[in-house]
Amino acid sequence: MSSSVKTIFACNNCGAQFPKWSGRCLECGAWGSLQEELTDAKKEKDKQIDKVTPAGIVNFKDIKSDKWQRLKTGLEEVDRVLGGGLVPGSLVLLSGEPGIGKSTLVAQLSSDKKSKLQVVYASGEESAAQVKNRFERLNCQLDNVSFIADNNVEKIVKATKQVKPDLLIVDSIQTVYSSQVLSESGGISQIRAAAAQFLELAKNHDIAVIIIGHITKDGQIAGPKSLEHMVDTVISLESESNHNYSLLRSTKNRFGSVNELGIIEMTGLGFREVKNPGAVFILDEVNDISGSVLGCVLEGTRPFMVDLQALVSKTVFGYPQRKSSGFDLNRLQVLSAVVTKRTKVNLATSDIILNVAGGLRISDPALDLAAVASIFSSYNNKPVSREAVFLGEVGLGGEVRNVFRLEERLKEANRLGFKEAFIPSVNIKASKLKLNKIKDINDLLKFY
Repeated sequence: MSSSVKTIFACNNCGAQFPKWSGRCLECGAWGSLQEELTDAKKEKDKQIDKVTPAGIVNFKDIKSDKWQRLKTGLEEVDRVLGGGLVPGSLVLLSGEPGIGKSTLVAQLSSDKKSKLQVVYASGEESAAQVKNRFERLNCQLDNVSFIADNNVEKIVKATKQVKPDLLIVDSIQTVYSSQVLSESGGISQIRAAAAQFLELAKNHDIAVIIIGHITKDGQIAGPKSLEHMVDTVISLESESNHNYSLLRSTKNRFGSVNELGIIEMTGLGFREVKNPGAVFILDEVNDISGSVLGCVLEGTRPFMVDLQALVSKTVFGYPQRKSSGFDLNRLQVLSAVVTKRTKVNLATSDIILNVAGGLRISDPALDLAAVASIFSSYNNKPVSREAVFLGEVGLGGEVRNVFRLEERLKEANRLGFKEAFIPSVNIKASKLKLNKIKDINDLLKFY
């Protein structure tokens, strides 16, 4: 007999089934109505599947796709990273190192005087008095903010449903717990269960939810990796200690681009927007020095001027060294080989150190020409004008190729007061800069 075929006892009167025989049916009470039968477990399982109500199927052409009315946060840099503002019904994860200003940032977002959002602030780390003191110190609007001093997910969700705010802030996801999971708060299962309930609240009630997440010593978000898959947007708050700036980056965004970069500055009254973000990473007081060259990169839709610094020195012993900070080391190896092969500049006996000032990490190929120019400048010990910008990608043959959105980069350079630009040999219109068109890196040696 097959293992899936089993013996059961069925009632002739009501059809109830039992694993053992008894003189009386426990369902209808009839005596002597149970009879032995053989049943196939697989067929019974198929019958149960057939009884399942099918999921509803909706055709996209029948759905009215109303455009979302995004919620403005009051900080344009934050709105830029979010893709234009908070989407109702979205779940946003904000992560960052301890003390970097996550709680300060969400306090400003929740109490903007212009947006007038109805906000519920839930915290399992601080008391209501502590949170209120922070809001008052930051000169925030308190009229539209309610507070929940609890770390039970079910209680927070139920209270939020009663208030029906525009925004729910949870500080933090590692401190809340679900009574349905028998483990301590902060564990993987607890974080997963709490995030699932906040996700259901956001989707079913069109409430934007921001959850703050701690990070580990390795720089990863604490908790399961599935947490980042569950949420709609993942934003990291990073510090730029050399300039006292903080950078907002989006590593996941279902409602916008992940390439946008937001720059904000910490002050005594919280974060404020940087007025001229395009020139944040260049210093005006630096004089013309050899090896220092300015280039332009794109972060999302925004151009940034960056300062590349090269130091070329004679190799004392052994194999020549190639070191880089903020610039791709493999790319530096390629560029140094191209320069040695295609020009009269022999770098085979020289150490090269290339640095992107300000601690940035850049992978834009548009910086190739600027890197080569900085190497030439340091090798020949000739300074480069701080009023010149270098844009172009260098190929293996030494040719200089066009770069993505060159006109926008030139417009930004013109706006910041640059006088000339070294660019590939392409047709560019409406540029007030003096354009030096470079076909080959050998053409660059004529200038430096």
